[in-house]
Amino acid sequence: MERQQKKAILIGIHPGNRTDFGYYMEELANLAAAAGIEEAGRVTQKLSRSNPSHYIGKGKIDELLELIHAQEADVVICNDELTPSQLRNLEAALDRTVMDRTALILAIFAERARTREAQLQVEVARLHYMLPRLVGLRESLGRQGGGSGLKNRGAGETKLELDRRRIEERIVMLQKELEQLVSHRQTQRKKRRRNDMPVVCLVGYTNAGKSSLMNAMMETHNPGSGKEVMAENRLFATLETSVRSITLHDRKSFLLTDTVGFVSQLPHHLVKAFRSTLEEVAEADLLLHVVDSSSPMVERQIAVTEETLKELGADHVPKVFVYNKADLASLPFPSTDNGKVVLSAKLGSGISELTREIRERIFERDVRCEVLVPYDQSRVTAYFNEFANVRSVSFEADGTRLTLECPESVLERYRGSYIPLSESVHFPGS
Repeated sequence: MERQQKKAILIGIHPGNRTDFGYYMEELANLAAAAGIEEAGRVTQKLSRSNPSHYIGKGKIDELLELIHAQEADVVICNDELTPSQLRNLEAALDRTVMDRTALILAIFAERARTREAQLQVEVARLHYMLPRLVGLRESLGRQGGGSGLKNRGAGETKLELDRRRIEERIVMLQKELEQLVSHRQTQRKKRRRNDMPVVCLVGYTNAGKSSLMNAMMETHNPGSGKEVMAENRLFATLETSVRSITLHDRKSFLLTDTVGFVSQLPHHLVKAFRSTLEEVAEADLLLHVVDSSSPMVERQIAVTEETLKELGADHVPKVFVYNKADLASLPFPSTDNGKVVLSAKLGSGISELTREIRERIFERDVRCEVLVPYDQSRVTAYFNEFANVRSVSFEADGTRLTLECPESVLERYRGSYIPLSESVHFPGS
């Protein structure tokens, strides 16, 4: 039988000086929908800070109780992270499951995690969140445990009867397994570095269209490859890092990486758990900061992403701002201006402009030169044909004369096996 959808009352504290409060309550509703929970009503209260014992005041609790009974709500979801005492007191007063924003995001991640690494990362973050909240916790975290898909039964499946010592032991065990997976991925990253493939990372707020943009790039430059990634119009559709090789018409190649989206108040434990995955961002050659240009809070979403990048130590990486979903906004597209590209990934409009911007950034260290490859060094000629952009070929008495455009590292590999006929000249990758 199909499981009945849970109904929730959303509650939030409006400090009075936040002009974006309404937006964040809307975002909370979208997060609830992403977790499969239907919004049944809202209760908000203007306070300079949350009530230390119950998050909201006593009068609002009575109002909340009436709404819960009237709407037959199963869950109450708070717009901020609750302290352990606030969580316990609210659940006791309301006799309902209470979740805060952090628990809700963890629930979504647990439901969406597909790879073993993502499942481990979410479980570690969830257990860290649980530690100070063991006493009085109801089924709110239990629902998260059920979606994690791990072999060993999680805290949700044992009704949270794990004590602190056993949870800490489990965290250690999971982190050891996670370290092995991280080590394997780091080895893959080192191999890519040895091949001198530039890495371009897609970053941005959740549901900004990063996966759609990756698919548009693949369709433009590598049509028919069958390597599209999942792209859905929902929050946190992507949790796993996806890497695709993009080959341009002149044989220049780079790796395009899709990463998990960011969100306001992304749980600290979750950022910490996913840090190893997000190392791709800090080590990239170029970041494409994808922005939902149709969002009413576009500037705030940009700020949240920039703050998260700084926390990850990736604020030094060069970036291009990509204003996506221009077809839903009032921006003219496609267009480029001073490191900003306006496009529509859905319509495939602006991909050539973005590609041009990427080329100018990541291939700026390429060189142009002429070489003579002796006929007995045919493997070198084959190597240049595969890894360099060969602009012209002529056959001389002493060997094959090639005009090349390529990274200097390509020339270095067989230095001494060919005769340079001109000095290497740097040129922009246009």
